[in-house]
Amino acid sequence: MSDRDPQVAAIISQPFWLHWNTAEGKRRHAPDYFVRLADGRVRIVDVRAEDDMDDRTHEAFAATERACSKAGWEFEWAGRPDSVFMANVRWLARYRRARSGSPAAIADRLLDVFGEPKVMWQGAELAGDRLQVLPVLFHLLWSGVLETDLVGGLMETDSLVWAKGARQWAG
Repeated sequence: MSDRDPQVAAIISQPFWLHWNTAEGKRRHAPDYFVRLADGRVRIVDVRAEDDMDDRTHEAFAATERACSKAGWEFEWAGRPDSVFMANVRWLARYRRARSGSPAAIADRLLDVFGEPKVMWQGAELAGDRLQVLPVLFHLLWSGVLETDLVGGLMETDSLVWAKGARQWAG
């Protein structure tokens, strides 16, 4: 998801209409997302499950890709995300705001605690009062500073969590 990507500076949904002519007549398409990356590049993203694509959709995406190429932009087709991943990300999105990541002292303690992989509930307890710690922990998971398996199952109190780049659980 682009809004979790630290390289993404801005996202706009359905940013413009692209118009073109075909042998059958006039066509138009509104791409799903305009993404401005931190380095200034632009990425246009269309989202559609592969099994929901027909000839007109393929044609629209091809026209969008050609227009992007001419503008010096990237084009990306994204399929349907995994449902478990989406459920986990929707939960974490509640903690996307920077205010959820403070105070910094709690964030620092969480990074220390999860320097080695630990069960979420155990690590949160080691870092302090869970009521204060959990919003910060969820913010760090949202931002990718802490990691967990977002695809293998719904996040639970016994989910394994580790600091990004830390040695992952071997057993």
